[in-house]
Amino acid sequence: MSDTANRSGRVRSALLKLAILAVVFAAIPAVLATLGQGYLYQIATLALIFSLLAVSLQLVTGIAGLLHLGHAAFYGIGAYIAALAGADYGIGFTIGLPLAGLGAAAVAFVVALPTMRLVSIYFAVATLGIGQMIYLVLQNWVDVTKGPNGVILFSGIDLFGFEIESETGTYFVVATIVAVSIWMIHRLSHSYYGNALRSLREDDQCADAMGIDTVRLKVEAFMISSFFAGIAGALWAYTTGYISPVDFDFAESILILAMVVVGGLGSIPGAIIGALLLILLPEALRSVGDIRNIIVGVVLFCSILFLPKGLFGEVPALNFIRRQMNGAWQNAPDKQKVGWK
Repeated sequence: MSDTANRSGRVRSALLKLAILAVVFAAIPAVLATLGQGYLYQIATLALIFSLLAVSLQLVTGIAGLLHLGHAAFYGIGAYIAALAGADYGIGFTIGLPLAGLGAAAVAFVVALPTMRLVSIYFAVATLGIGQMIYLVLQNWVDVTKGPNGVILFSGIDLFGFEIESETGTYFVVATIVAVSIWMIHRLSHSYYGNALRSLREDDQCADAMGIDTVRLKVEAFMISSFFAGIAGALWAYTTGYISPVDFDFAESILILAMVVVGGLGSIPGAIIGALLLILLPEALRSVGDIRNIIVGVVLFCSILFLPKGLFGEVPALNFIRRQMNGAWQNAPDKQKVGWK
């Protein structure tokens, strides 16, 4: 009976993955191609990019428990590295994309060292200050960042010398990178390493007493989160062709944080749902004019009021993952049922 149940669980997991891949890589492109509107391609790409941003913030805020109020700054660093590398040095997408992620992670490492011993609201204020500092640098370092005028990136997405010119091709590239990135964060957060990050959230002093290097873990989580934020920023730069400092101000950080909170702290599916809600709902309500902002605000207020743990909270998400990954969680050779090795 157990083997039969495990096989059934693996089949359901495989079918679910195929369904998600079919929606992202077949159904949505087919609908976009049928409608044939470039604006809808931009909305779909934007929703993918913000899904990655929300999931990357989920790692450090929802899972590690560090309230990060400057995530958009590292999103901006990635965007500026990719844009300036392309505009000033002719570095294309293949090299520029990982360079943006690594650059954002390097800056995160530098700013994390003096702040990771802070806790609670003090850490939040520190990240708020870091985010504003980076924003002001982007705004005022005119010789490098071009200041308020922004950076125009004439080169789009090219893969090993092959230029991606069609909107459908651009969507597929962005969707593939976002899907792989979210999968990597998902595997990381549902491993022994992810469990260690959750111990920081629940009681970092207890985790430290148990022998966990809490400061190192916080720095690593901050860097990993910033790396994927930098990847998202590079995707934004390559798909829009123009960036400016106003794209990465404090309001953008709050928007990303709202996606995480509304979706459910600690839940990666929840972060994706929150991102899709806050990107697609305002666009769907564009026809009603300025009143759409009131409607979105009411939706957010009601979701927090009636679903304080989020639209798809951590506990339902973990139960969902355990059911779908039944073989990986329960049939390990050593019979330990705590996560993946």
